[in-house]
Parts: sequence; C-alpha cells; structure tokens
Amino acid sequence: MSLSTQPETGEDQNILVATLDNVRNLSNILKAIHFKDHATCFATTNGLKVTVENAKCLQANAFIQAGIFQEFVVQEESVMFKINLSILLDCLTIFGASSSPGYRRLLSLLTSGTQTALRLCYQGYGYPLTLFLEEGGVLTVCKIRTQEPEELLDFDFCSTNVVNKIILQSEGLREAFSELDMTSDVLQIIMSPDKPYFRLSTFGNAGSAHLDYPKDSDLIEAFHCNETQTNRYKISLLKPSTKALALSCKVSIRTDNRGFLSLQYMIRNEDGQICFVEYYCSPDEDITAAEI
Repeated sequence: MSLSTQPETGEDQNILVATLDNVRNLSNILKAIHFKDHATCFATTNGLKVTVENAKCLQANAFIQAGIFQEFVVQEESVMFKINLSILLDCLTIFGASSSPGYRRLLSLLTSGTQTALRLCYQGYGYPLTLFLEEGGVLTVCKIRTQEPEELLDFDFCSTNVVNKIILQSEGLREAFSELDMTSDVLQIIMSPDKPYFRLSTFGNAGSAHLDYPKDSDLIEAFHCNETQTNRYKISLLKPSTKALALSCKVSIRTDNRGFLSLQYMIRNEDGQICFVEYYCSPDEDITAAEI
C-alpha cells in the first residue's frame, strides 16, 4: 500500500498533509537554503515556502508549489511553524544517511532501484511534524518538534521599485564564482544600460578581478537595466546561495532603488518540474560610478 493511500491515525485532525513519490524533489531544494539550523515553514493552498535568515542581512526562500506534490492539503487559510532544518534534512535522507556500512549494504539490497516516498503530516500548534518515509517496503516514521515561528525580516523588495533586472543562464554565474577571487570581502556588481552593462568584481589578496558580460551575450536571456547602479555585497552572505546556483538552470538578478539584491534561481527537479529559490541580500556599501 502506497503512502498516499495508507490510512493514518488521526488523519482528520491534520491541518497539513503532503505526499511525494520522490523525496529528493524536496530535500534537494531544502539543501539549497540550508546555511542555518532553523527554518520557518509557511503553507497555503498554493504550496510550501521555507525561509532561512542570517544576521538580519540575508534571507533565503524556497518555494515548492502545490503541484509538485502528489497530494497537498491545507485545512486552514495558512499554516506556519518553525523547525530545525538540519534535523528535517537528516530525516528526509534517512535511507542513505546511516553511518553503518553494513546497514547501507543491506538497505541497498532491499531498496535497489527504488525511490523514497514521503507523507508529511502536521496537526497544528504544539504538535510535531510527522514524516512517513517508505522505500522498497521499508517504512520509517520520524517526528520532529516544531516551534513557534519568529517574525521574519521584511526586505520590502517590491517589483515596482526594481531598477535593474538581468536573467542569466546559471552557467554564466557559476563561471564567475569560479574565476573571481573569493578571498575578497565583497562582491561588487555593476548593472547599467551602458558599458560595462553587467560587471562582477572582487578585491582579494591577488588584487582586483573583473568579469564583464555584454548585454547581447549568449548567456543573457533578458536585459532590463534602467540606470547605472554600483553596489557591494559581503561575499560571506552570498556564498550560501551557491548551493542553489549549483542546482539551477537560470538565475534572475535584480536590484531595487536601495541597492538591495534579489537572486532568484529556477531549479528543475528530477521529474522536470520547476521550483524556485530566492535570496535577498542587503548592500554592504554603496558607491557611485564616478568612484570606480
């Protein structure tokens, strides 16, 4: 009997139920925002949003649409709770996470060629998040304590205040992170309707390094720059986003009139479905183009 049809005790008491035939479609997305232990989960009928924050300067959001799940039921207008993301990921990958080589060999024989199915249930405030994981007929039940969510940062990143936007194939940004000097404290981003159009710069131990992309580059799919902006962002804050970058096929890079940065990664899962991970980062230092 599959998890999606298996009756569970107290099923009618759950305010959130979600099932997946392949748990990797969820765990991979959550790994892309796993740079702090705790996350806030927010569920509506549209899907699930998981948020992680750091130092009041960085926020990451993973958006998993309801259509990704084989079943997604929310009994209230919205459901919100805080959870230990590290523990959640350990549970989601439990069939491949045992440190015992003998256990892994046995499990691989039992579950060879199969996927891990997930049924996620939550009864509401004060209750744990219950995970039913099944692979090759082996069923594991995990219960994770939930906490009252704290107020999240509001970066007030409104589309009407967006000044510049570039949609880039992810391989272009991966190339940049591999070529620039990551010993630099900051990454400087210039976005402009005129040359250099899109420039990434670092200022590390080996000196300054620049990488330019012309607006007609094969890697750029959309170029909408209204004015020249030069902003710097702490590389220590941007490094966590490279997890999402590694999984993504496209990235939307936006800056608003305050210099706040939005990196929205489009990620295609193993079933060909699309999810999004978005990072918001506050600028470290604003400088004018005349200072370059």
